[in-house]
Amino acid sequence: MTLDPERALTGAIFAHLCTDPAITAVLGEPPRVYDAPPLDPVFPYVTLGRSQARLWGGVDGEGTEHVLTLTVASRFIGMEEVRQIGGLVRAVLDDTPLTLTDHRLVSLRVTYTDVFRATNWRTIFAALRLRAVTEPLT
Repeated sequence: MTLDPERALTGAIFAHLCTDPAITAVLGEPPRVYDAPPLDPVFPYVTLGRSQARLWGGVDGEGTEHVLTLTVASRFIGMEEVRQIGGLVRAVLDDTPLTLTDHRLVSLRVTYTDVFRATNWRTIFAALRLRAVTEPLT
């Protein structure tokens, strides 16, 4: 079965995060990396947020430009933990040559990071925006 480019990309990102030793060192084994967090999550964790995709004509054919948001959530007092984990996620993913099912990753960059408190003042988030370009394998 051929995967669509969004599923191929998010699957590769999740797999890469879940097998990286630096990520598992701070997010546990198995790492707390979720498509959607559980109802009563253990902190800290990383989850996939907003995801956008649009067709983009590449050199080798029709490609897809993706904009994804990964969110780090923490209940540590202060912003140190989310900054540390956000920096690890950036280092692990930025310009990493991931292998995708039925697609080729042309580029993957972390383009934006925002650290902020939730309105409850207990939870702190780091939102990382990723831009990727994929092309179907021919």
